Amino acid sequence: MSQAELAVDAKAALGEGPSWDERNGCLYWVNIEEKTLHTYDVAAQKTVASISVPSRIGAVVPRRSGGTVIVLEDGFYACDPATGELIFLGNPDGRKPNTRFNDGKCDAAGRFWAGTMSLDGTPGQGALYCLEPDLTIRTVLENVSCSNGLAWSPDNRTMYYIDSPTKKVMAYDYDLATGEISNPRVVAEVTEPGAVPDGMTCDEEGMIWVALWGGYGIRRWNPATGELLLKVDVPAEQSSSCSFAGPDLDELYITSARTGISETSLANQPLAGGLFVYRSAVKGLPTYGFGG
Repeated sequence: MSQAELAVDAKAALGEGPSWDERNGCLYWVNIEEKTLHTYDVAAQKTVASISVPSRIGAVVPRRSGGTVIVLEDGFYACDPATGELIFLGNPDGRKPNTRFNDGKCDAAGRFWAGTMSLDGTPGQGALYCLEPDLTIRTVLENVSCSNGLAWSPDNRTMYYIDSPTKKVMAYDYDLATGEISNPRVVAEVTEPGAVPDGMTCDEEGMIWVALWGGYGIRRWNPATGELLLKVDVPAEQSSSCSFAGPDLDELYITSARTGISETSLANQPLAGGLFVYRSAVKGLPTYGFGG
């Protein structure tokens, strides 16, 4: 078992969505329930900005033209991570009421993929959307219960996707030129009691790294064979997402959460809600920015 180390003792209610901005050496991550966007300077190993946003924030990605793009409960926004200035970009047509955005990530062409989930846990109310660089929004998958991790293979020919309650990691053939997906199949399945797959990333060898909510850590799978290759221990039961960062893309940053954990259980995991880092022997793939 490999061990992750504490980077920030944030005690976040619901830490999520780490993404690496190589332009300024910063890792962005969000605290969904506390409606906060954090900027962490990887070289200096310190938080350099924490801004409040008007509603729950599901995910953040760098924007190629500067700043970031985020998803709030009512849609996509351009956001200045230093000041919190927001510009509304759009909200998907036909979104079901009583849902919020959750995880999201950009593909290599600069499309921002982000999905939703029900606020009260009703299954099948969410969907997966794609914000194109021209700011049009497509609905790609419907009847999703808790849209979560996204990743692409190094050759961009496969997209991986997680709807957490299914406990499965799905793969789709991916057309980078059009953003179309096809040929769904299961490439990994979580069988650990009480755990579900949450956020996800991919490394340069094409292996997937999946955060286990309820599983105290990260698992690395070979999506071609389904073989479990590595367990990374995190001292937080609700590990929520992960992203490679740093100048050599060999630092795996991991978010976690405290929400829903009893005081008795928190006493045994005082670092829950922290931001953690694992020094990897394998390099990750870049975080792509939004192209619009």
